[in-house]
Amino acid sequence: MSNFTIRPLRKEDYPAAASLLNSIWSVPTTAQQLQAEEDNIPPGQLHYNENGELMGWDRPKWVAENEQGEVIGYTIVWRAPWNEPGNLNLTLIVLPEERGHGAGRALYDEVRLWAQKVRASILVCFIKEDDEDSLGFAQRQGYTKERHTFQSVLDLSAYTNEALFSCIDAAEQSGIQFVTLADEPGEENERKLHELYRVTHQDIPGFNEDYPWFEEWRKWNLDLPGVRPEYIHIAKDGERYVGVVTLQQNGQNDAMYHHYTGVLPEYRGQRLGLALKLLGIRSAHAAGAASLRTHNDSMNIPMLRINRDLLGFTAVPGNFKMICKLL
Repeated sequence: MSNFTIRPLRKEDYPAAASLLNSIWSVPTTAQQLQAEEDNIPPGQLHYNENGELMGWDRPKWVAENEQGEVIGYTIVWRAPWNEPGNLNLTLIVLPEERGHGAGRALYDEVRLWAQKVRASILVCFIKEDDEDSLGFAQRQGYTKERHTFQSVLDLSAYTNEALFSCIDAAEQSGIQFVTLADEPGEENERKLHELYRVTHQDIPGFNEDYPWFEEWRKWNLDLPGVRPEYIHIAKDGERYVGVVTLQQNGQNDAMYHHYTGVLPEYRGQRLGLALKLLGIRSAHAAGAASLRTHNDSMNIPMLRINRDLLGFTAVPGNFKMICKLL
């Protein structure tokens, strides 16, 4: 076993944490972004509902440090106020060359001790489907696969399917108007967008949580690094927001991430989702992005059909949602 120390994360550890996270995240982060995210969140306040289930929020973090003072592993366990009662979310990464020597298990022991202390009932994590070592580690700790999220990439430099763009004209001829949030700034319209997100989230396979209130939603959607008003495409019927596509630009490479797509149930079947995605492709191409990346739940067949069958996204390894029942 290697010699290492497990301790709480300190501010000077953020560069190492960002480097570790970038080995598993589709959208890279920076130490500055991680620090700003934490500064944006009030100190944790956990409590319990009438059924004794864990509620509230908190975000404890630990690192594994070797004898040279280098961070070789990082973990964060967290919950937000809108997460399912009792649930905690977990991310744990160890440098590949340091795996198999006990650092991951020691970090996980800290997580389990804290989870038991706060009486959590379920731990949730996401692991790349092709990361056999991490999947094996999780399964040995009692995790099982609950859902499969596919990842897809579109090569914008080779995208030539102009025939599909006729669906934008068809929607406009039916009375739908396409705008961006840059065209319609202000809190009133942001609140309309929040309501559109809230309603359309209910139909995402696997979504069974409360939805964030406006201020929190804004923090984690509109204020994300790389999300700009001109990258948020909205379909309007009169003054009503009925569909949206949001893109996120990656400041560390020439890729963009397709952050969200939603169309109100009563407006589905009119190819509005396709039209909005095509407008997103135009924006990404105009921004100089070489590729566009997205995730879809394996049960979201309509969205998978649009992305892969119509738009030409190609499959790359996705993630398994893994859960471990504690109570």
